[in-house]
Amino acid sequence: MKPLKEFGLLLETDARLPSVAGLIAGEPVRGSWWTHPRSHEIFAVLQRLADHKDVLITKLVSGKVTFVHRKLWPDILSIGSAREGWQVRGLSPSARVLLKMIDRHRESRSDRLEWPPKFKSVKPGLPIRELEKRLLIHTEEFHTESGAHAKLLETWKCWAQRNSFTRKIPEVANARQRLEEKLSILNELFGAAAEVPWTRVR
Repeated sequence: MKPLKEFGLLLETDARLPSVAGLIAGEPVRGSWWTHPRSHEIFAVLQRLADHKDVLITKLVSGKVTFVHRKLWPDILSIGSAREGWQVRGLSPSARVLLKMIDRHRESRSDRLEWPPKFKSVKPGLPIRELEKRLLIHTEEFHTESGAHAKLLETWKCWAQRNSFTRKIPEVANARQRLEEKLSILNELFGAAAEVPWTRVR
């Protein structure tokens, strides 16, 4: 999709910034795009983007699903692997346990997590979203053998190896600055006030 290549970032849906839902609908989509008359077309394009070799999906912009062009992948990997204070400070106990599990196994499935007894009652969706929004892990949705939805949870190193990604990773400060500048340009162009996670998470 041309806007993704041009801007480097494209949201799944947003009221102001360029998004897949808005581009297909021809207007900003407020609320769930599933209720839009062109939802089937939106879904089809989202699937094509998710399968594209130059696209990485993460929760980069304002905690929303963000498609990231390959040219910005080194920055995402640098930040995701940094374990800076904003990423780990204030994590819930269940999110900390989950992060340790993923670090230990390199990858796990959300439907097959083996929680310690103390956390058996935890619903995995909550700690997974915590880790996603702090860019601590990469996640990828898939359908299980029974047809249910689940997520592959993996370290960024595992993701890079799985995708044969070997480009040089920049210093984290430079990576953050580059993504801040990209988003600042988008905010100015489209009258938005979106944020990157290291300014949102306190």
